[in-house]
Amino acid sequence: MQRLRAVFEKTGRAKYISHLDLNRCMLRIFRRSGLPIWYTEGFNPHPYYSFALALSLGFESRCEIMDFNITDDAMSADEIRDRLNTVMPEGMGVVSVAPQVQKITAITHADYSFTLETASPDRLKADIDRLLSAEEILIEKKTKKGVRTVDIKPDMQVTDCRVADSGVEMSLRLPAGTQTNYNPTLFFEALKNTGAEPFEPCRICRTAILCADGSNFA
Repeated sequence: MQRLRAVFEKTGRAKYISHLDLNRCMLRIFRRSGLPIWYTEGFNPHPYYSFALALSLGFESRCEIMDFNITDDAMSADEIRDRLNTVMPEGMGVVSVAPQVQKITAITHADYSFTLETASPDRLKADIDRLLSAEEILIEKKTKKGVRTVDIKPDMQVTDCRVADSGVEMSLRLPAGTQTNYNPTLFFEALKNTGAEPFEPCRICRTAILCADGSNFA
């Protein structure tokens, strides 16, 4: 049995496939591909596959991670990738397939890029600079134990922030994984709470999933 990891993209119209629907979608993809996927054992066998990090609805991604097992040891990674891609829906495509090496617990961060569209990009950029220069960036975050106030500044790294024709283009590195998991909506909320120039987030994309040393998770 081969224990494999696929990196796939989810862009365009596919960004509106929810995480729950993605599970159903992938089940159909495996069935249509004819790949000999391994089934769990027990009273209710089902195809085994799992995703590293849930993606928020409306977000695109260039680096989604899916683990699965194939019972045919002789089948090549390229053949598996190609057979999946022939039945993928619009906006989804497998970039690579390789043996599983690292455990999911190795994931610590994720990179996101987005544009904050606004009628006054320079004013919004100034508002963003003021927020980033503050000692704290506090937001109300829902947890399993209820709502609590969280300072996201220590865990947030801005890797790019520039004025563009339609707004401000930004890239953020945020904690991700089994312990702490943030996404850019927390930053959007914090910025709006400052009374910043009105803006609309668009083209939000997860561009990388990373390990503690900054290397790409694979």
